[in-house]
Amino acid sequence: MSKEQNKELFYTKHQDDVLQALGVTKEGLTNSEAKKRLDEYGLNELAEGEKRSLLAKFLDQFKDLMIIILIAAAVVSVIASHGEEWADSLIIMAVVVLNAAFGVYQEGKAEEAINALKSMSSPLARVRRDGHVIEVDSKKLVPGDIVMLEAGDVVPADMRLLESNSLKIEEAALTGESVPVDKFHEAIIADDAGIGDRVNMAYQNSNVTYGRGLGVVTNTGMFTEVGHIATMLQNADETDTPLKQNLHQLSKVLTYLVLGIAVVTFIVGVFVQGVAPLKSLMTAVALAVAAIPEGLPAIVTVVLSLGTQVLAKRNAIIRKLPAVETLGATEIIASDKTGTLTMNQMTVEKIYTNGELLPSSADLAADNNTLRVMNFANDTKIDPSGKLIGDPTETALVQFGLDHHFDVRDVLEAEPRVAELPFDSTRKLMSTIHKQADGTFFVAVKGAPDQLLKRVRHLEINGQVREITAEDKEAILAINKSMAKQALRVLMMAYKYVDTVPTLETSIVENDLIFAGLVGMIDPERPEAAEAVRVAKEAGIRPIMITGDHQDTAEAIAKRLGIIDPNDKEDHVFTGAELNELTDEEFQKVFKQYSVYARVSPEHKVRIVKAWQNDGKVVAMTGDGVNDAPSLKTADIGIGMGITGTEVSKGASDMVLADDNFATIIVAVEEGRKVFSNIQKTIQYLLSANMAEVFTIFFATLFGWDVLAPVHLLWINLVTDTLPAIALGVEPAEPGVMTHKPRGRKSSFFSGGVMSSILYQGVLQTILVLGVYGFALAFPEHSTYKEIHADALTMAYATLGSIQLFHAFNVKSVYQSVLTVGAFKNKLFNWSIVIAAILLAATLVVPGFKNYFHVTTLSLTQWLVVLIGGFLMIVIVELVKAFQRKLGLDKNAI
Repeated sequence: MSKEQNKELFYTKHQDDVLQALGVTKEGLTNSEAKKRLDEYGLNELAEGEKRSLLAKFLDQFKDLMIIILIAAAVVSVIASHGEEWADSLIIMAVVVLNAAFGVYQEGKAEEAINALKSMSSPLARVRRDGHVIEVDSKKLVPGDIVMLEAGDVVPADMRLLESNSLKIEEAALTGESVPVDKFHEAIIADDAGIGDRVNMAYQNSNVTYGRGLGVVTNTGMFTEVGHIATMLQNADETDTPLKQNLHQLSKVLTYLVLGIAVVTFIVGVFVQGVAPLKSLMTAVALAVAAIPEGLPAIVTVVLSLGTQVLAKRNAIIRKLPAVETLGATEIIASDKTGTLTMNQMTVEKIYTNGELLPSSADLAADNNTLRVMNFANDTKIDPSGKLIGDPTETALVQFGLDHHFDVRDVLEAEPRVAELPFDSTRKLMSTIHKQADGTFFVAVKGAPDQLLKRVRHLEINGQVREITAEDKEAILAINKSMAKQALRVLMMAYKYVDTVPTLETSIVENDLIFAGLVGMIDPERPEAAEAVRVAKEAGIRPIMITGDHQDTAEAIAKRLGIIDPNDKEDHVFTGAELNELTDEEFQKVFKQYSVYARVSPEHKVRIVKAWQNDGKVVAMTGDGVNDAPSLKTADIGIGMGITGTEVSKGASDMVLADDNFATIIVAVEEGRKVFSNIQKTIQYLLSANMAEVFTIFFATLFGWDVLAPVHLLWINLVTDTLPAIALGVEPAEPGVMTHKPRGRKSSFFSGGVMSSILYQGVLQTILVLGVYGFALAFPEHSTYKEIHADALTMAYATLGSIQLFHAFNVKSVYQSVLTVGAFKNKLFNWSIVIAAILLAATLVVPGFKNYFHVTTLSLTQWLVVLIGGFLMIVIVELVKAFQRKLGLDKNAI
């Protein structure tokens, strides 16, 4: 195992102390020392977790007790019937094996995140060794290596900067913020600083966007920040989804029910009725198989799959099927700010020019010097397709110009750039010099207000230039402060005219300037995000913002979106530094009062998610960076970004937003609630039907009646159960689905009145079937004993099938009338009933089928009795629902 690496906080130390601690000089390591350290520390790559074999993963899928009972029942059924009743057993085994294969497939998907993380590393690095610059495979970097960086490089390892020349590094993968960070090698940073504030460090897999730098490698491989994230990914506990928990609970209930029925039936058969043990055992097994809705896992999968298709059309790509249903239980949505709640595009929002603070929509003259300077002192490139390429801040300024009919390309043809002073992170200014038609030169200077105002001597208002006063400067600083409080990034524009191109020194070019104006920019909220937040709150879901951005920016956006009440004076923003000071127990006591978390690290995100989960809440988490991957995996549903997201974050996600839009999450939540409701309807339909089959056979056995043959149960389960059950899975959402509170983690498929409905509706079906059977025996249309019982058996079979088809209309809503929810709205459902009815009728009227199903030809009177028995299922349930609504039971249902 490789040697443990440095845990020192190198960003808190002077670079000389860092070099001493790492045992190296700026000339770099010797080749022999590098080889020695490589042997000690190992390769600079991410380790793979322990991989299980495909067979082990497959066998794990069979640990559920209900699955074991199903397999045992199928095997016993085949053996005891000497292979005659093989169809039911084959269906059971096929469903079990398919579900196991699907489980293995999903587990394989979860491993993609680590693989994607590994693929991000840089292949080569420029290193000083033995005093010479060489290129080495980045896997062979070791702590102490001196690495050179320049624009376009991927940082190959974690390093403390030793030199920085206008160095900017984009660290979105680690911090979630797309604006590049200015790096300063001289800085000494406090030990509680987050990754985004460590301006003297460069981290593996971040991108150099501007300038040059030199750094000493402090950590490699699994000891880097990315390696730390990989470790968190490998160790993250994937929370069971509410669907998985509900199915497990359902499995337990059915298991106990099956065992109970089987034992009671066996005992009654052997000790009460004197039936042979083997025959009684077969009856018990038949009842057990009838009691288990073996098609339920497949039907749930179909319902979830249909839900994924609906969501795909609405820009939500589901990677793991249970996520569809988990969305419906979501109580907390922890969302990243940049790109999800905001546009991820810096935009000019306000402009201060000619002594007025104007909105970005205000008209500006083409010769407005604020407009001219922001476009001149700018390195943005415009490709042939019109796409702006460059720093997000500078592209925002050029876009503002284009929006105001100022095309910098045309203007530069008349006033070409002849010289420049590039941006420097020390002076925080950029200047360009342009030749005018009259032979003079226009100097455009853009930069930080606090630095540029010191160099201003004059002020322009409406074309008039005068000397700037102390009062003028105070007014400008007040406007600057006002915009900064609104989380706007403020830049100042200044200019001057000169007769000749000056010496390119800041003291000459950037002095004696004329103040033109201020520009306030922000990454604005998405136009639909505020409405989505409002809908989420109405649905009982609490939106939480978790961002790597600064506290003031996060708070301002949160207020604009309604995540924080703009009039609320309490502090609802918590920073990563403050979180570091609290233990998990201390944080658990206060976390509910905060809706915004700023300047957070990957560990903080996981802690926040777990705090809500420990409180029993179902948490959805959005993210797009490598830093988000551990919390995406920990959350009940991880939501990755399809446009800006890294492959790592997508690999750790359950769902990916094709449009990176928070509003799409709310659409998905609505679909998730509908899917859960429809699965409930499917379960209510299947279990009440299976209960009727079990009770019918059980009580008929007690009465000594021969009501249903195994082939009847098999056909009903295949036809009248399956087709309507699948169709119920695509029922339209019931009205008001997004005005209910989330059902949360504690609810189950049996909540909201479903369990009581299953019980009374199963009993009701049993009574109606046995009632028709008894009627057939009491009022026979034939004289022989055999014919009477054959007709009664046929009528019972036909009644059970028709009852289940009529009953499918009942379960469209637990409490609402079928007339209210729309009996025929769902075309797929309508066709499923028609097809199932035809398939059922075929066994009763087609001669070949009649012989196989042991049924007789019924008279019109007998058919009338069958249909009345079936239709009574709707009439009686409608009466019960009306009574329940009168008692107000529907008000408590979710």
